[in-house]
Amino acid sequence: MPDDLFICQCIHNTLEGLRDGLSHYSGASRAAVIYAIKADDPIRVFDPQQLLRGHEPKFKELYLDSDTWRREGPDTKTMQRLGQMYPEPNLQLAGLISCGGRSRNVFYQMWFTEHHPDMCAIGPTERWLEHAAWLLSNDCASKTDHFMGTSGYVLREYSTHAVRDFIIDEINIRLGWDTTIRVYPILDAILGISKTREEGAWPRGELVFAEPKSIAGMTLLTRFPENEQPHMENFKHVRKLLLAVENSRRKLISNGKTILGISDNIIPPFCIIADFAGGHGFLRINGDLLCSFSDGSFHSTTRRAKLVHLEEILLEADLDPALQSDLFKTVTRLVHTAEDQKYGCTLVIDLNQRPLEIAGQHLEIPLDLRKADIIALAESLAKVDGALHIGADTHLHGFACLLDGRAVTGEDRARGARFNSALRFTAERNNLLVIVVSEDRPVSIIQDGVEITAKSYWDPVSSCTILPPTLKEWIEDQDSG
Repeated sequence: MPDDLFICQCIHNTLEGLRDGLSHYSGASRAAVIYAIKADDPIRVFDPQQLLRGHEPKFKELYLDSDTWRREGPDTKTMQRLGQMYPEPNLQLAGLISCGGRSRNVFYQMWFTEHHPDMCAIGPTERWLEHAAWLLSNDCASKTDHFMGTSGYVLREYSTHAVRDFIIDEINIRLGWDTTIRVYPILDAILGISKTREEGAWPRGELVFAEPKSIAGMTLLTRFPENEQPHMENFKHVRKLLLAVENSRRKLISNGKTILGISDNIIPPFCIIADFAGGHGFLRINGDLLCSFSDGSFHSTTRRAKLVHLEEILLEADLDPALQSDLFKTVTRLVHTAEDQKYGCTLVIDLNQRPLEIAGQHLEIPLDLRKADIIALAESLAKVDGALHIGADTHLHGFACLLDGRAVTGEDRARGARFNSALRFTAERNNLLVIVVSEDRPVSIIQDGVEITAKSYWDPVSSCTILPPTLKEWIEDQDSG
């Protein structure tokens, strides 16, 4: 196979596996790469789904107006080992996560994917991109198509490994190399326990993993005899023990192999914390949120809506900045309460100077939602069938409101009455939006009869049989388009 075609196929397989794996971990995701195989090659762009659109000026500044990226890297010719990589850090571009590296076989490569607004942390995704760079370098070094496609398969199933790689990096930074913590068994135990029910109930409570040396000096509420410590592989036993810490400040303490005892909120200076919250849970390093887990897999989502689209709409609205802030905080609290307590609700955000008349339960005097007791009342009223009517003045004007309207294009029979009623209602009314919180977590923002938070579904990338354009050609093509 000619070298150019071989490299194209390697890049395509790596990108497709990366994109597919990240889509399972973070939701629908795109991927792209900027690369130069040899030190004197022009830098090229493979961006089949237009992920990098809008960043042309920055790329021109970094790669065309300056050759610093080419000159200041290490001498890749001195790299002897096949897998030796010199990492290139995140470029810190808005809305993107990037990571790459240099090696003897690929002079420069920088991989990109989306920075989703609801991500717990970007560390595992950076490790994912870093591994994509390493695999591409090795594929290019092999110069054979016997194993072509293997890198894509690896990247599709990389979520647990990405989480583990990030944790290992943190352990090495904070504890050094001399540690007995083994991360893979810990992650396997967390996923196993999360799927284990006790009398029909999902697990709740915190399980803390720490270095044995740091646990030895801790004062625990109770310690188990060494020969009676439950093993982490016994998911059923550990699940039963979680009942002792459920809905409390107490925590199970483990060295990664067994459960040593129970602590009353005292934790070691460095630890991995699994917080089981029923059908899902969260993984933390000390107090820092790393990822969530559910359905036997790790995910990047915080499981809480960020409402970025709402914030953008309010910024563009003709409102006092203080009112914008108050309204955003109020709506965010109502949405998060509904998510946390797992009930569906609908919020009508009416940005008209004079609020619309909406059928429902009206109030003699609108209630100021900036008051603690009033917003607590609104959280309860949101559970009543119908919508809350919230004005631009951050006051509640009504509840149990009925949203009606004529059928519109774009209705989704897979969604409930709340969603489709909101589409119809907003299609016939101006200067308002409706937020629909479903019981199964999705949060939709609807305006002018259109869901502006609709998920993107990206078509698979067709096979790459010609060299991707140079960065100069790519920028010129974007400008002409």
